[in-house]
Amino acid sequence: MGLMTFFVGLELFLLINMAAGLIRIARGPDLADRILAAQLFGTTGVAWLLVMSHRAGMPELRNVALVLALLATLTVVAYARLHEDDAGGDAKGGGVS
Repeated sequence: MGLMTFFVGLELFLLINMAAGLIRIARGPDLADRILAAQLFGTTGVAWLLVMSHRAGMPELRNVALVLALLATLTVVAYARLHEDDAGGDAKGGGVS
C-alpha cells in the first residue's frame, strides 16, 4: 500500500466523519448537541484540508484550514456567551430555553 493510497483512505474517512457531523447538526435534540457537532465538523474539516494540502502539494490550503479553525472556535465561544446570557449566568444545562 502506497502513501498516496493511505492519504486517499484518510480523506475518505474524514469526509465520512464530516457527513456524520452534518447529520448530527440536522437531527440534534437540542442546540448544545448541534454546536458540538458543528465543532466536530470544523475540526474534521481542518484535518481534511491539512491532509489534502499535503497530498495535493497545495500549501495554500493550510491558510484555509487555519481560518476554518479560528471560525469554529469563535462559533463555540459565541454559543457559550449566548447560553450564559440566556441562563442568567449559570452555564450548565442541556439547551437554550
